[in-house]
Amino acid sequence: MKEPVFDPEVDYELHNAHVARAAGNEGRARVCARRAAGLAVRKYFERKDFQLNNKSAYELLLTLINQPGIPPTALQNAINLTMRVSESFMLPTQVDLIIEARSLCEQLAKL
Repeated sequence: MKEPVFDPEVDYELHNAHVARAAGNEGRARVCARRAAGLAVRKYFERKDFQLNNKSAYELLLTLINQPGIPPTALQNAINLTMRVSESFMLPTQVDLIIEARSLCEQLAKL
């Protein structure tokens, strides 16, 4: 694995997302991307001394969406990362959750 860009846990999940996609497991890639984003959100909230209960990545993303002052692009990334898949395991729009997660991680690291 390359030099960490984010927190090592975040990098690990992003790496796993790429590995899963390369193996043809898009569902696993989405899970890893969301996990990476959730870890980045948790780190962001910890830096802001925001009280967290033991929340899942999905719950953390929903919490972030409802916070004031989140940049519009980060907000859209979080919204995209919380989209549910259809019964055929497809997202309702053509978004790449790995790209969305990386973008959100980059933005939160700067806040």
